Amino acid sequence: MPKLPTAGDLASLRVPIDVRLSPDGRFACLVVKSSAPDQTGYRTALWLAPTDASEPVRQLTLGANHDANPRWSPDGRWLAFLSDRGAILRKGGAPRDAEDQKRGAASATGLRDLVGRDIPHGNMQVWLLPLAGGEATPLTDLPQDVGALEWSPDSTRLCIVSGATSTRTPTARQEAGEPPRRDVRLIDELAYQLNGAGFIYEHPPKLWLVEVASGRARRLTSGRSSDEQPAWSPDGKRIAYVTNRGANPDLAWRADLTLIDADGGKPVRVSAGAQRLFQHPAWSPDGKRIAVLGHRLESGNPTRDDIHVFRPRADQAGTNLTGHTDLFVGASMNSDLYSAGQTGPLWSPDGDSIIFNAPVEGSYELWRVRLDDQRVERLTSGRHMLVSPSIAATDAGLTVAAIVGTATAPPDVFSFDIAPMAKGPAKPVKHEAMRRLSDLVGEAWAGIRLVEPQERWSKQEGRRIQGWFYEAPARRGKPAPLVIEIHGGPATLYGYSLMWEWQLLLAAGISVYACNPRGSTGYGQDFAVANFRDWGDGPQADIEAGVDALIAEGKADPARVGVTGGSYGGYLTAWMVAHSDRYAAAVACRGVYDMTAEMLSGDLGGPLFGHYELDAQPWEDPELYRRLSPLSYATDIRTPLLIQHAEQDLRCPITQAEELFSVLRSLRRPVRLMRTPGESHELTRSGAPFRRIENQERIRDWFVHYLVDGARTLPTT
Repeated sequence: MPKLPTAGDLASLRVPIDVRLSPDGRFACLVVKSSAPDQTGYRTALWLAPTDASEPVRQLTLGANHDANPRWSPDGRWLAFLSDRGAILRKGGAPRDAEDQKRGAASATGLRDLVGRDIPHGNMQVWLLPLAGGEATPLTDLPQDVGALEWSPDSTRLCIVSGATSTRTPTARQEAGEPPRRDVRLIDELAYQLNGAGFIYEHPPKLWLVEVASGRARRLTSGRSSDEQPAWSPDGKRIAYVTNRGANPDLAWRADLTLIDADGGKPVRVSAGAQRLFQHPAWSPDGKRIAVLGHRLESGNPTRDDIHVFRPRADQAGTNLTGHTDLFVGASMNSDLYSAGQTGPLWSPDGDSIIFNAPVEGSYELWRVRLDDQRVERLTSGRHMLVSPSIAATDAGLTVAAIVGTATAPPDVFSFDIAPMAKGPAKPVKHEAMRRLSDLVGEAWAGIRLVEPQERWSKQEGRRIQGWFYEAPARRGKPAPLVIEIHGGPATLYGYSLMWEWQLLLAAGISVYACNPRGSTGYGQDFAVANFRDWGDGPQADIEAGVDALIAEGKADPARVGVTGGSYGGYLTAWMVAHSDRYAAAVACRGVYDMTAEMLSGDLGGPLFGHYELDAQPWEDPELYRRLSPLSYATDIRTPLLIQHAEQDLRCPITQAEELFSVLRSLRRPVRLMRTPGESHELTRSGAPFRRIENQERIRDWFVHYLVDGARTLPTT
């Protein structure tokens, strides 16, 4: 008999969060994340699978804590990776000291995004695993975390990223009877904190070079800028990376493509122009070009990311290869089970084309752009979310490994082959034709009944709005109650990816409707900026057009409609219940309710987000910010509202929830504040498993209380 999904199933979930192909394309190295036994955090380990699927995937490292960021050496002798196993091996397995945990937050940010939990700073170091056999050994021992690593072409050196300024661990001995050390932080610039990382002001990440034979490490870059995403030139003489070395970097969104000699020297800025936001540099095989992902903020926020190509010399304008397609390269698609870091451009071995990721109508696919005529080809086809691709030249042409999931299947790693461009136009590889390399959930989720979505299109003000309806069975001749789900961003999108919260609502007898209203990415630049200075009314109309169609078709009960969303989705939830009395219950998660406070606090605090999103600062147009704030209309909210917020949220600080709760409780409205300790803005995606489970249960129970049971008073705690 099929089983209904439960929130507790999250504890048994194992998901791939990264995949890297060996140089010969024969093996894929996976990073697999799983819940710790006590459900207070996660473990990550390296797994190995042959790309021809001839053998089952097997675990390569113990993963007692965190093993991640695998990189194969070009000569095939080594697998370098990041691990905190050194801290476990120290006496007591404890971090060096409390202050050590606070240092180097910026250098560990990329790894933390993958692992999903804070890790002790200074403990993530580079380890080497000999592929001929033997145990992994440590290569680095810097006083700050290592956050990224890349091999030199000759396999003799690694370029790593760390916030360390020297190889020595600073000591500060306190003599008996002396007062404690001063710990006041003096801040002169904005952008000194980051959601999930905390205080990042003191140790911006820098590039280091490490010799594999000796372990000798030397710092390659210096200064106050953050230097990240290194990429070696094919001849090993230069390193491309991204940085913001301009004056007042905290007052400008800028990321320049920059070059530095591997032996040291003065950095050279490659990307010229007034605005530059470029990431993920990748050298062409002949070393004559560098591809990047990014834009020049032509449309403010959001501006579509495209593939640009530069010559490796100073002050280049570059060429946009994909702008004519209006594809949102590397856009962020939602799932509450897994995510993957944005993948940069991948050069074909012959250097004639570049492979990249982009969504289309809710599917996340692989594409190829030709350099000679900028022709774009779709390489994969399926109702799925395909992310983190890795490629290698093989006898079959090009072998690809990627993380793939669907709306009813958790993610696993798949491989497939693509014919060389010289053999003519590509025929997209269908989802069912891909080779499955892993089955990470296996029997743990066997027999769980998951509901397939029904694709829906509605029309509002001439725009086609894509949505998905997950239908629960009707009862006693009445359609099931309905919950509207709203994504964050607003510049993200929903699609064919698994959302566990939705499946829990369905198991409780509640249908779900989700859509991508104006402001979502993946439907072209004009659609993405259609909510400019209109975060509320327009997107609400787009969503409600789809809901009205469901009601008209008898698929939803108009008296039992709820609404929920997180981040921007929390904003729009509060906006909608303040502007309509049609909703019987609502849950606003980690939302924005006071626009002025949002633009001036947390890790967005400053003059940038408000300027690019609304074309005005709070001090320039306070009336605009008042008019766009749900808090301004809080007196009109009478819908039972659960306000969920994490206490360590630096993207939307918890004062947002406190303000809205204060107004509604003062007016004796049906409201409850749910504060989650110890978590950041990423609670629902990568918070501690036990907190994610409780969060999903409480959201489900809130809607069951009001929409299924028909209650009129607050539920008991």
